Amino acid sequence: MFASQTSPLQPVLDLADGEGAGDYGLVQAAISFIADGWREQPSIEAIAGHVGVTPAQLQRLFQRWAGLTPKAFLQAITLDHAKRLLAQSASVLDTALEVGLSGPGRLHDLFVTHEAMTPGAYKQRGAGLTMRYGYHASPFGKALIVVTDQGLAGLGFAEDCGEAAALADMVGRWPAADYVHDQAATEPYGARIFDPGAWGAERPLKVFLIGTDFEVRVWQGLLRIPMGRATTYSDLAAHIGKPKASRAVGAAVGRNPISFVVPCHRVIGRSGDLTGYHWGLTRKRAMLGWEAGQSGAL
Repeated sequence: MFASQTSPLQPVLDLADGEGAGDYGLVQAAISFIADGWREQPSIEAIAGHVGVTPAQLQRLFQRWAGLTPKAFLQAITLDHAKRLLAQSASVLDTALEVGLSGPGRLHDLFVTHEAMTPGAYKQRGAGLTMRYGYHASPFGKALIVVTDQGLAGLGFAEDCGEAAALADMVGRWPAADYVHDQAATEPYGARIFDPGAWGAERPLKVFLIGTDFEVRVWQGLLRIPMGRATTYSDLAAHIGKPKASRAVGAAVGRNPISFVVPCHRVIGRSGDLTGYHWGLTRKRAMLGWEAGQSGAL
């Protein structure tokens, strides 16, 4: 059921001149080029020529967008970097479970408070819930944000598929809920989600996990992976007490409705392969590279 407080839908704010939020189109094209040819370690001249800008412009673009040079970003999304992340993966979750800290990088879950819908309520497929949604600029293209009175319930991306398809993806998860376009309700989340400095122990981001009991356990495990780090499906399965359930864990990771905040993009294959991502593999690469710049992981 749909209602609207604003009609037609408000256009997403153009932030092309602010903090890199409007740069993602060019970044996306550059990432795709790098991903296809990373083994050759393409030069900045080659990357810039492919996306139609000068090397100097490309340098400024990446510095503004992620705080990384193109060369450092290339390093951040190559297989070698993924393997280095993997080499650390076991200690990531061990440390999270044992002491709840990750040194200077800090643990993601210290800055997110979460509650989950009960299994019985989940079976009602969202009946009785009001989902308020809006579209916001982000470093990874136009973002769809969905909130309830309990907190952030959904985060997807409309840059590639369009607003209607992104919303349909969320509606398909909880088809019995009421959906209201309410930009004012989602604006406070849009202003904080992509600003790591806006999360803190004294001001955590509140999320509402709506899924099966098993899915919620997997998503809670994802919240223990610090920014700039990664783990594997099998390690995640082991740390939720289901060491033989890697395939089921992978499916639950893929059904995560709160992308980026519940960081399913930080789970990669044991070989170092980034594997798939619900919102596109290019966006997953972008998130890992962007976080590398934000966390000083390189």
